[in-house]
Amino acid sequence: MVQTLAAAGELQRELTYDGLRAAEAKGNKGGRRPALAGETVADVRAAYLDGRSIASLAREHDVSRGAVRTAVADLLPDHTTADQDATAPELSVTLDMPGKVADFLRATELEPAERAALDQGQAVRRGTGYTLRVTGLPALHRQLLDRCQSLDGAGAIPAQRKARREYENRVNTLG
Repeated sequence: MVQTLAAAGELQRELTYDGLRAAEAKGNKGGRRPALAGETVADVRAAYLDGRSIASLAREHDVSRGAVRTAVADLLPDHTTADQDATAPELSVTLDMPGKVADFLRATELEPAERAALDQGQAVRRGTGYTLRVTGLPALHRQLLDRCQSLDGAGAIPAQRKARREYENRVNTLG
């Protein structure tokens, strides 16, 4: 009986999606119609640009302030256009670096920015060891990861290799 109900539900979903695709192919779009449409939107936008307040425009056209905000959304001061060509600036991220990796990096030659990131990191005790919370741009974390590449070699002890792989996994999740 449960299988029959599940099959009926699946059929209903397929019919719903078929109907939505057919409506979209005809040029219909779903959702509620806007409260302001056509020439009214142009009038509201012009009045807003002339200095009228959103509240007064809402009272005048007998709609909500939200409807007026929707009509003039791209004119509002906090509106930002999404530029497809612009890349988003990289933001600083905080990653936990295993203590064995941090100890190795402290003993090597580093760039000033890399050294500063390590020096400003916060040590967090973990059992018998520790991790170092390092904050920096993803590129900085990738540079630090490249600096400890030799920990993957045969000369490194297994715990160091494991710690480097763990840090590598954390850096790779940044994208």
